[in-house]
Amino acid sequence: MTKARFILPNAFTSMNFLLGVFSICWSAGMFSGYSTLDPFRMAAYFVLLSVLCDKLDGFAARLVNASSEFGAQFDSLGDLVGFGLAPAFCLFFSYKANASEWLGENLVLVIIVFAIYVLCAAMRLAKYNAMDCDSYKNYFSGLPSTFAGAINVILLSYMTLHGLFDPANKSLLIIPVVVMLVSGLMMVSPCFLPKLHPHKNKILAGIQIILVVITYLCGFFFITSDTSIQNLILSYLMLLCSGYIVIGFAIGFINRTKILEAAGK
Repeated sequence: MTKARFILPNAFTSMNFLLGVFSICWSAGMFSGYSTLDPFRMAAYFVLLSVLCDKLDGFAARLVNASSEFGAQFDSLGDLVGFGLAPAFCLFFSYKANASEWLGENLVLVIIVFAIYVLCAAMRLAKYNAMDCDSYKNYFSGLPSTFAGAINVILLSYMTLHGLFDPANKSLLIIPVVVMLVSGLMMVSPCFLPKLHPHKNKILAGIQIILVVITYLCGFFFITSDTSIQNLILSYLMLLCSGYIVIGFAIGFINRTKILEAAGK
């Protein structure tokens, strides 16, 4: 029974890992001959499902008191695939399929950003395990790879839905590359982002629970074929992620001295 309690959190981590792998498979067109679904929407969908599973494995580990060094390392490997490699492949193959001429003109730039993003994700996860996991109780040091992966695939999906990711819009095609570069660098930045903890205030705690439920519903129904619902979901997720990142880093900047003092640095 002692070892059995580790099955649940590791099952969520395994699912997180496999969702990242299959997201890459969708991006690369491995299922194109077997399905009529948009491969890049599916790739983005699998990344978002990976985000949801990533939060559940930690919750499950705390619920059954099954935290372990193996689980922490396994979780980092899953995060690297789901939020480092999968979004980068999704972006690259989206350009290759939908804006091949633009990609040909800017191939070196895209490859450099691809490499920087993936390396930053790997360094972020290694740094967290080696130094930061116990240093800052209420803050993340740098942008979590979860949010970096999510914001990239959400932006890509939003632009595709609204016809902005199109060869005719050459001035807009650079935006996903810039966002991927910035999000990659923010993962290894010394900036602080508040962790999401349950509020003691009942009203704020209730609002937080409602937002979490809505976010999970949006994640699960992300693949809907109704364009109006797609637009609503993507707009909500973009607003939620970007708002949390911008406001959160501003709070971290204001409280930076106190955070470092509390961590003894």
